[in-house]
Amino acid sequence: MVGATVGPFKGWSEWDPEAEAVRQEVNAFIRDSGVFDAVTDFDRVLRSPYDHERILPSLDGGDHLHPNDKGMQAMADAVDLTSLDRSAPAVT
Repeated sequence: MVGATVGPFKGWSEWDPEAEAVRQEVNAFIRDSGVFDAVTDFDRVLRSPYDHERILPSLDGGDHLHPNDKGMQAMADAVDLTSLDRSAPAVT
């Protein structure tokens, strides 16, 4: 199972410091819990180096929540395809 972190969303209408604290807590769990076989860190891929709570402007789709096409490509490029083991049995 591959976990993925929650991307930054400061500037979106639902963002507030409490929501950011939850995002940080969830992301810490995803990164550090050991529950997942692999982690794709969309937070690190999308965030601005100047404000880690915001999407990098060149990757922002305009609502400060959803990535644009470049952001989606960056997310896709961040997925380690070897972590998607197709030899695992299907869950029924």
